[in-house]
Amino acid sequence: MASGISFHGGQPRCFAFWQEFSKCYAATDFPAQCKAQADDYLECLHRTQEIARAKAIKAEFIKKAEHQAKEGRKAADILADGVIVGVGLINREDSAAPAHK
Repeated sequence: MASGISFHGGQPRCFAFWQEFSKCYAATDFPAQCKAQADDYLECLHRTQEIARAKAIKAEFIKKAEHQAKEGRKAADILADGVIVGVGLINREDSAAPAHK
């Protein structure tokens, strides 16, 4: 990181954050004042918050997809009994009784 050159010859993705942190660290008497810059630099390097957010989004997506699949299975079970029952023209209780009274 000290060289400021990436593998492909340009600036590394976190170099700007490193410069901000090193400028703050060099200018202050109390390194604790540079906590925000250090956190930004470490997040850029390790992407912990980004990964946690992506995992939360993925978990919510999976939960929603499972819920929709469960609802789809309920509709499929109803439709499997027959097209007329699935449309709602005949109730399940009435299907055993004669059609004409």
